[in-house]
Parts: sequence; C-alpha cells; structure tokens
Amino acid sequence: MNLRNTPTREFDFILLLAALGLTAYGALLIYSGSLATYGSPAQAFAHPVSRQLLFAAIGLAAMVLLTRIDYRLFAPASLALYILSIAGLLFVLAVGASAYGSRRWIVVAGTQVQPSEIAKICTVLMLAKFFSDNEQRVGSLRVFLGSLAIAAVPAALVLVEPDLGSALVFGVIWLGMVIVAGARPLHLAGFALAVAALLPVAIYAISHDYQRGRIDSWLHPEKDPLGAGFNILQAEISIGSGGLFGKGFTHGTQTQLDYLRTQTTDYIFSVGAEELGFIGAMLLFGLFIVLLFRCVRVAGLADDAFGRLIPVGIMVLILYHVFVNIGVNIRLVPVTGVPLPLVSQGGSSLITVLGALGIVQSVLGHRRKRRRT
Repeated sequence: MNLRNTPTREFDFILLLAALGLTAYGALLIYSGSLATYGSPAQAFAHPVSRQLLFAAIGLAAMVLLTRIDYRLFAPASLALYILSIAGLLFVLAVGASAYGSRRWIVVAGTQVQPSEIAKICTVLMLAKFFSDNEQRVGSLRVFLGSLAIAAVPAALVLVEPDLGSALVFGVIWLGMVIVAGARPLHLAGFALAVAALLPVAIYAISHDYQRGRIDSWLHPEKDPLGAGFNILQAEISIGSGGLFGKGFTHGTQTQLDYLRTQTTDYIFSVGAEELGFIGAMLLFGLFIVLLFRCVRVAGLADDAFGRLIPVGIMVLILYHVFVNIGVNIRLVPVTGVPLPLVSQGGSSLITVLGALGIVQSVLGHRRKRRRT
C-alpha cells in the first residue's frame, strides 16, 4: 500500500466570476464617466473603455497563464523578482514621467506603466518566501525585523516618488502577512508603540508641500471650493445625491456635467454611487467581499506556508486599496492616488491584480492530495 501526492487541479470559478464582475462593473462606470468627454467607445481605439477592455484581456491571459504555473516555482524566483521590482522603482525615479507633483510612471508605447504596482506583488512573493524559509523561527526578533526591511525598501522608494498612499500599502501587506505567519504579540506591540510615537514626526518630515496641502484641503475643503477642495466637495455631492437607486446609468448630473474630475480613476466610486445609488454601491461591496473571502478560503486550503501566505498578502493588498479609494470618495481619508482594484481605469493595476489572482488560483490548483494506490 503506497501513498503518493497528486495535484488536485481545482479552480475557483466563484473567485473568477467575482473578478470578472468587478472588471465589467468598472468598464461600465468608465464608460459613463468618460461619456461627456469621449462619447461612444466605437469612435476611437484610444477611448478609455476600449483601452480598459484591452488591459482586461491581457490581465485575464496573465491569470490563465499563472494559474497553470505551479506557484512553488515562484519561491526560488522570488528574490530575483523582488530585485527586479526594486530596479524598476529606481528606474522610474530616474526617468519616469511626472504628473500631479510626483514621478510614478514609465511611458511605454504611449501607455503609462506604474512599477510600484508590480513591486507590490513581488514583495508579497518575497515575504511569503522569507516567512516560509523561517517558519520555525518566525517568532524571533531577527525574522521580524528582517521581514520589515523587505517591505521597507520598496516603500521608501515609492515614498520618494512621492506616493504616500502606495508606500503605505507595503507596510499594510507586511503587517497582515507577519501576523498570519505567527509573529510574537510582544514584537507587534513594540512595533505599534514605535509607529505611534514616530508617526506625527515622520509625516511632517516626509510630507511635501502638495501633500500638506492635500491634508488641509481634506480637513477644510470649503476654504478653496473651486480649487483644491473642488473634487472633495463634488464627490460628497455625487454620493449624497444618488439616494437609494441612483439617478440612472449615464444620468448623473455631477458626472455628466464634468464636475467630477478624475472620475474614471480616483473618484470612480462617486460615479457609481451617484448613478446607481446605494444599491449599486452595495453590489460593488458584495463583489469585493466575495473576492476577498475566496482568497481567505484558498489560504486555508494551502499545503504549505508559502502557499498560505501568498493569498493572504494579495487579499490584504486588495482590501487596502478598496478601503483607501472609497475612503477618499467619502472623505474618510485624505486624497491619494490609490486605484479601486479591477474597477478604476488603469492598465498597470488591472493587469497586476488579475495576474495576482492567477497566482492565488495556482495555490488552489496545485495543492497535493494523498491517494492510495
């Protein structure tokens, strides 16, 4: 009687449907948000909806490819991928395109590529490998600080761009993964106390003038209602006027009269809340909840620490983006450039999130089961 491992080849169709639902939801909102400026997407390939659908197709192809690759192959490659992502962040600081007071993008064939989006996934893989290699010593201070350093390097480079919203995500990813990996509560408490003590000074020291202006306009948008506070006030009007059922798809006044700026990116949630109302917002939340819980399910079914931590890191990444993006729209947090995953217009975010979900699918599909022969 022998026992041997065989791959289960499972696939989470619910996770896939949730991702497709969010992507389709986003395409509809992008269509409505760009209608006044671009008109029908049939008029030009450069239309935001046409480009978003192209990026979605690339992202889905990446998901399918990564689903078929055994996630364990990423373990030995994680260091190289991490180093390449750091190199990408250094490259964007040197020659990247500048906009809105920061240097975040590299223009490739007329398309803006954001290396920080790729770096987030590479950091998840690197942390998962580090924790799995130190599974028996994860409670040591050396492992705790070593893992923090892994997240701190890309965070610091993104902060220099400057992009505070994206820099913080590396810390949030690290925190979620180090907790699941089994860090000692004493170390976590010490870290929390250190952050609480240093945070006010750090924010003041690293904040640029435009970032301080963002915080001031967030707290007091009425001081400059036609300038820095304009987007904040218009988003509040859009969300508040949507009511239960909304004003109707493509019939939102703030959206169609172009009062909402960056309505297909940072403020896409406001478009949905105005035109589809509370019901539409709850549908969006429901899709995200399904997506996140399916990631948690995969983590619970994983064979090993590496496979368990990858879905956790990706789940935390998506959750952070959802919280911050919607928080900006409802004036819960200051304005940042964090996209709403799978929904906001943008190729880098859409492709990397779909690709990351392909790795999650790989963790599920390449589990090993014991079979008698």
